[in-house]
Amino acid sequence: MTTLTAEPTRDTDDQPGEWLAMHVYYAANPQPLLTRCIRDVFAELTERDLLDGYFFINYWLEGPHVRMRLKPRRAADTELVKELAEKRVREYLARRPALYDVDTGFLGDLYQQLFSMEFSEDEKQEYLAEDGTMNLRPNNDLAYLPYEPENGKYGGPAGVELAEWHFQHSSDLTIEMLRTNNLHLRSVLLGTSAQLMMVMAASFLDDRDELATFLRRYHDFWQSHFAGTDFIADEEYATGFADNVERMGGLFDRVRSAVRRDALDELPPHLAGWAAHCRELRGRVAELARAGRLTFGSWDRTRTTVVTEPGEALVILLSPYLHMTNNRLHVTIRDEAYLAYLLGRVLTDGAPT
Repeated sequence: MTTLTAEPTRDTDDQPGEWLAMHVYYAANPQPLLTRCIRDVFAELTERDLLDGYFFINYWLEGPHVRMRLKPRRAADTELVKELAEKRVREYLARRPALYDVDTGFLGDLYQQLFSMEFSEDEKQEYLAEDGTMNLRPNNDLAYLPYEPENGKYGGPAGVELAEWHFQHSSDLTIEMLRTNNLHLRSVLLGTSAQLMMVMAASFLDDRDELATFLRRYHDFWQSHFAGTDFIADEEYATGFADNVERMGGLFDRVRSAVRRDALDELPPHLAGWAAHCRELRGRVAELARAGRLTFGSWDRTRTTVVTEPGEALVILLSPYLHMTNNRLHVTIRDEAYLAYLLGRVLTDGAPT
């Protein structure tokens, strides 16, 4: 049996810790794992004053898993952080294991499709199984892998640091919503996702036409990436959501009005708190841009661009910020794309075709 250290080590070494990346491979709905395990890990390590940051994402590479990011406050406490986190995770996996592996069927096909789309032939080699498909790691297990911040996507070191701060807030919000709301119901999940997208998008982009254009392009991006697959299909949603268009359009107008006038108390409490955070995030993005501290990389990693105009930086960063919040809610790309389509259309036409 592992004996846990009672308290963090106290010595003269106050060197800050480095980010840890624990990947928890769990081929089941991650909501219970998040609300009954990872939430407790974050809370316990924070209460012990061991962390300087944390967040999570859902991912698919080498099998569905939750990537838990932990930044020890001090390097000297790194092993204790790992010890405590691993103990809680292994206890949960023993108590509530995922019962099925992902090897065939729709999800298996989806992960193979993502693998083919997102990795070059050279990059794939590290993850290939003997049969040439993507390797799948053991289910109900964990692994520590290198933490690889996406500097090109988030604007370089300063942008990544800002994203990590934002991701902690996003992680707290989404775990609490998963814990206290009926997000296992698809209609509730999509309604919640749509509201959070409304607030963040309205907080970043004031102009109605600019916002509608962004949402249309956001939808088109996902649609183009999955063209020719069964994972994106606008036409299936029109009938099911037609009755909600007027209500969603009215809510979007109220959200935009409250954010523009800084009257956040007019919003429901969970949206008001999110709006306040998004407005602060917008201000920090603008400040970094004006200071020339945001450097973005191209998709093919062949060039970089310093963005100093705040409006341009906000448009660039809004896309990954929106996507990662939906990722934490476990909203599918298919549904995320349609919600962007729907929200863009209620801004322009008031209803989808």
